[in-house]
Amino acid sequence: MAQITIDGIRLSVPDGANVLDCALDNGIYIPHLCHHKDLSPLGSCRMCIVEVEGKEGVTPSCTLKAEDGLVIRTKSPEIDRLRMLALELLLTGHPEDCSTCPKYGNCELQMLIQYIGPKTGRLKMRTKGFAPQEGNPLILHDMNRCVLCGRCVRACNELRGVKVLRYNKRDMETYVGTLHDKLLIDADCRFCGACAEVCPTGTIRDKLIATGAQREDAIVPCRAACPAHTDVPRYIRFVKQGDFEAAAAVIREKAPFPHTLGLICNHVCELKCKRGEVNEAMSIRGIKRAAAEGDTGKFWRGKGKQLPDTGKRVCVVGGGPAGLTAAYYLRKQGHEVTVKEALPTVGGMMSYGIPSYRLPREVVAGEARVIADQGVKFEVNCKVENPVDLLKEYDAVLMAVGTTKGVRLGMPGNDLSGVLLNIDFLRNAAMGKETGMGKHVIVLGGGNVAFDCARTAKRLGAEEIHLACLEARNVMTADDEEIEQAQEEGIHVHPAQTFERITGETCVTGVDFMNVEAFYFDENRRAIIKKEPGSEHHIDADTVIFATGQRPDLTPDCGLTLGRANSIAVADMENDKSTSVPGIFAAGDVIYGTKSVIQAIASGREAASQIDKYLGGDGDISEKLAPEQNAPAYIGHVDGFGHLERGKPEIDPAEARQDNFDQFDHGMTCDGVCGEAARCLQCDLRLKISRPRVWGDFAGKEG
Repeated sequence: MAQITIDGIRLSVPDGANVLDCALDNGIYIPHLCHHKDLSPLGSCRMCIVEVEGKEGVTPSCTLKAEDGLVIRTKSPEIDRLRMLALELLLTGHPEDCSTCPKYGNCELQMLIQYIGPKTGRLKMRTKGFAPQEGNPLILHDMNRCVLCGRCVRACNELRGVKVLRYNKRDMETYVGTLHDKLLIDADCRFCGACAEVCPTGTIRDKLIATGAQREDAIVPCRAACPAHTDVPRYIRFVKQGDFEAAAAVIREKAPFPHTLGLICNHVCELKCKRGEVNEAMSIRGIKRAAAEGDTGKFWRGKGKQLPDTGKRVCVVGGGPAGLTAAYYLRKQGHEVTVKEALPTVGGMMSYGIPSYRLPREVVAGEARVIADQGVKFEVNCKVENPVDLLKEYDAVLMAVGTTKGVRLGMPGNDLSGVLLNIDFLRNAAMGKETGMGKHVIVLGGGNVAFDCARTAKRLGAEEIHLACLEARNVMTADDEEIEQAQEEGIHVHPAQTFERITGETCVTGVDFMNVEAFYFDENRRAIIKKEPGSEHHIDADTVIFATGQRPDLTPDCGLTLGRANSIAVADMENDKSTSVPGIFAAGDVIYGTKSVIQAIASGREAASQIDKYLGGDGDISEKLAPEQNAPAYIGHVDGFGHLERGKPEIDPAEARQDNFDQFDHGMTCDGVCGEAARCLQCDLRLKISRPRVWGDFAGKEG
């Protein structure tokens, strides 16, 4: 260690460290612009100059090495004069009106101007005349605002090793760009965002980070978009390294159903994936599936949290994803937990709604066993009519009964023989019972459940299947892959249709439709449907399946206050899942309507935390399962990175899959999934870049 003195303050600092960082680390502010803690010192901006006792002139403190006995002064009339001159020279090529910059109010240069206070107008201003480069995904370059601090170039070349940014020259102006001014995607940029992160002005900035958004959520949108906030970049990086077990452990830190999610998750994370702005979003669900299928439980089986028994008893009513998740974490908190399920096995819609060709039953059973092995008790074929009575035996009750009752639209013919409801149809099919389906089927609805019904009907032997919905094709709520695969299997899809009436005297003979010109919701959320005049048409059928929603199978006799669409009313959807009866909580679809498995898992986690607090715990259900991950900042250059195509799963052809319930999507190969993981932009690495240290952070201590 070296003993140095800065403005009369004696400091013990690492020998050979640069003096600027030593000062800033010890609360002494020295103005700077080109310097950044994570980058090599440059000394070009001349803002950080200091005087060293025994030496003539001034020295940039960022390139000055600490040595024993060094005595430094950070402020003097000469230092002030030289800093002001250097800043005025920088500003001659910078736009005068900072208020037009999106970084206004959050700009290091602007704060430096306020600190040093240059006398503007003394030097002649010049206009660079660069057109803002807006053709790149994710990043905007406006070289008119550049002060040539060099941070972006050093971040790209030294910190990340991507090496696509460089200094170019046009006439008399030096600017930062790529070789031959290529677009970033063609220069093999990896879109890590490091250049935008270190830029002290508005020169290089993000296109997608909106004002007011949580910074971390905006930088890593996949993690933020996941309802359970699974650390997506972390497990993708493990898969890239070939460590599938560590990746699965990362997923299990937030969700006890990684394999199920890897097969059927609605992957909202992919909709927000920044890679999608470059070419195609990451196949996050496919990577998750590979991690789960390559897992042996090395990092989590028998090694997770299990607090001592508390003596408290909890009953979870409903064995779907929300209920099982809550039960799992409540048991880990030390409470005795019993799950009561009305059907023969737990799993809820995972077992009785989602067809087995998408989600094999052994996958659900295997993940349910993990929850049972944790000590959760299952009582199946046990329907609870009055949850209030359970409080006589249990300290808390969680209602997680889902939405198990189909919705029958109020239209002519809705009660004819041959009219079926989605939930009943799928449940009967899953249990091997008679469904009541004929040979000519019309499914009304455009979501994933509607396609589950149509594709199940195909596998049960229907000869002709039509699916119709109000929405236009581009706004149908079903996944594109579901729609495309259904059409491959011979299912006729009819978007933008109104359901006028189901025809027939006693039995279904078909459905009358009209074409939809426009369908939208007004300011009061009322559906507005404009029909195309003269577009009436009819499709023959002997079966109609309503797949237009579902609701909880509850009545007011259950003793709880009910809300819209028969849901259970709770105090606050996220923060307080208590119901009208003290001690009874609710979670999952039963409080917010039919959504997704991952949403139910997130709701179950929230309920577990809140119930734990109610029972006297701290509500902290977090646990660390995966090993520490060394994520190197240096990611290197990859030829053609921006054009790497999304990995594709191996899928059986339609003729091989449409007459059976065998799993037909076999996922990506091992090499394919590792290659897919390598497409990740690793957005989270940006969060590890040191934040700028500005004079406002050193109030009362500045030099």
